[in-house]
Amino acid sequence: MPVIAGFNYELFLQSCVIGLSNGALIALIALGYTLVYGIVELINFAHGEVFMMGAFMAATVVTMAGVTSKSPVLAIFGIAILAFLIAMVFSAGINWSIDRFAYRRLRNAPRLAPLICAIGFSFILQNIGIYWKGSDSFSPPPLIPLPLQRFNILEQWFGMDTRVLRVRPLDLAVMALTIPLLLLLSWFVNKTRPGKAMRATAQDREAAALMGIDVNRTISLAFLIGGALAGAAGMIALYYNNSAKFQMGFRYGLFAFTAAVLGGIGNLNGAVLGGFLIGFVWSISDGFLKEIIPGWGAQWTPSVIFGVLVLVMIFKPSGLLGEHTVDKV
Repeated sequence: MPVIAGFNYELFLQSCVIGLSNGALIALIALGYTLVYGIVELINFAHGEVFMMGAFMAATVVTMAGVTSKSPVLAIFGIAILAFLIAMVFSAGINWSIDRFAYRRLRNAPRLAPLICAIGFSFILQNIGIYWKGSDSFSPPPLIPLPLQRFNILEQWFGMDTRVLRVRPLDLAVMALTIPLLLLLSWFVNKTRPGKAMRATAQDREAAALMGIDVNRTISLAFLIGGALAGAAGMIALYYNNSAKFQMGFRYGLFAFTAAVLGGIGNLNGAVLGGFLIGFVWSISDGFLKEIIPGWGAQWTPSVIFGVLVLVMIFKPSGLLGEHTVDKV
């Protein structure tokens, strides 16, 4: 383990690799927060639990299929894609249902009413998760063959002699799944007709309705897309961490909301930037700082993350990529 001038470069780089994966997951979840807030100015606190339900559904699909890491490669690949898609559809349906049967009825209510409603749905989904999978954490059926789990890309492909720094195929798989989803969402919002309707609704809901845009349908679409991204992140987190629990939505959801605020709530690019920044801070605190600071532990990570948020908010209250807006009168 090379250490130069008291700085462990190898451990730092390993933390950066983990930070990229964590950041991609957080960015996917943060986009759901920022999509909804940008259009209806609602903080959907149930979004983290929608992410959790996606992970639970993916684990259920794989379990029911009976496919394991010892199954044929085509069977593993097929069930992984199927579970991924079902998790996205399932979480999208939950998010859409919450909006259709609860938030829509509170469109013109005081802002506190939908906020309390969102917190209520968060607890409801957590208890559904407990009934579904129990209160203890569980591991999903293994899909990744053991040789791939131990495969170090830097050693096998590039001949690097590394003992600590590991880049696994799973790390690349996380990026290969999340980056196209992020790019696809950016293209959808900026180039397609429904995406333009979403941007128009976010800018001025009343004017958009006068121009013939179905505001309720547009808002429902935002909830569908946000839920689908949360479901995709749930499936990815399930196998990246090799565990899931009914409380996983709270931690990821809180960090994702922080990322959305850090980047500029309502700004899609800001949510992605904030997600990767939070991912890096998370991994460096849990891994790098834990090794170099005596007594440091993972319990300090939330303090570091929110400390970064507070510092950014002090000097740039609208977020890193947010724009200052004047209140309407």
